[in-house]
Amino acid sequence: MRRVRFHSYGGPDVLRVEETAEEPVPGPGELLVRTEAIGVTLPCVRRVRGDGNGGGDPLPSMPGGEVAGTVVALGPDVTGFAPGDRVTSLTFTGSYTELALAPAFLASQIPDGASAVEAVALVRSGHVALAALSTAAPRGAESVLITGAAGATGHLAVQLAKLQGVPRVVAAVSSAAKAEFLRELGADEVVTYDQESWGAPADIVLDGVGGELLPRALAALAPGGRLIFFNSGGGTVPAYELLAGDKTITGLTMRRFSTVQRELYEEHRAQLWELAGSGRLRAAVHAELPLDEAAKAHEIIEARANLGKVVLRP
Repeated sequence: MRRVRFHSYGGPDVLRVEETAEEPVPGPGELLVRTEAIGVTLPCVRRVRGDGNGGGDPLPSMPGGEVAGTVVALGPDVTGFAPGDRVTSLTFTGSYTELALAPAFLASQIPDGASAVEAVALVRSGHVALAALSTAAPRGAESVLITGAAGATGHLAVQLAKLQGVPRVVAAVSSAAKAEFLRELGADEVVTYDQESWGAPADIVLDGVGGELLPRALAALAPGGRLIFFNSGGGTVPAYELLAGDKTITGLTMRRFSTVQRELYEEHRAQLWELAGSGRLRAAVHAELPLDEAAKAHEIIEARANLGKVVLRP
């Protein structure tokens, strides 16, 4: 079995392709999945550098976030799935491998006619986008600004916001070269991070970047606005700006959302597949790379070069 692990923190070059005779055994509540597609995420890239949420993972470690493939075996007490089922699932860790363990309660069947690549590009990123929008709860004529708008989650958030009737969706990105891609997806305005002004203040900001960009994202809020913070980049803001502008920041993690808001999570899962199946939601795939080129996949994400999802194929 091939897998990709890192034995020290750092850039893409620390990723190592390994051959092992060890095969994971599914425990209670787990599925063993033969992977066909593996999603590469910005939080995963940051965790390899040791600066993800909660600090560094114990070493050696395997990156993870999401997989799609075929169920090989079931853990004790798992119901609703059978060997041979095609599924996609959030995994959070341990997904850069030919055989991955996935929590059954986060797994969903891949509809007939849908590919594993489509599934891994749609489900996790779509869940994050929908969770952020449902947390923000845009109403009436409220506007939404989305950072990291051309990324795996951001480009879906742009589309979903328009599908929910948001009249003004602003896409914030690292390069003006991404503007045409985002306008085709429905963005009303596209701004770049280095612009002095991001235009008229927005009622809602969905921040998928964080770090040094967080203060700019907060400043882009209108008085009384709310920022949904779902990135792994951290960042600090002046507390006085929250007070003076009557602004709020709400943190969002899919691990907690998928556990605490199970019913809404299931509704979102059905909604994502329905929208994709009807052609109203497009999950863009920037690149499909072999598992051996995991380092190259991370380089693309770190360079902020991707338009949509970067996917590994075992």
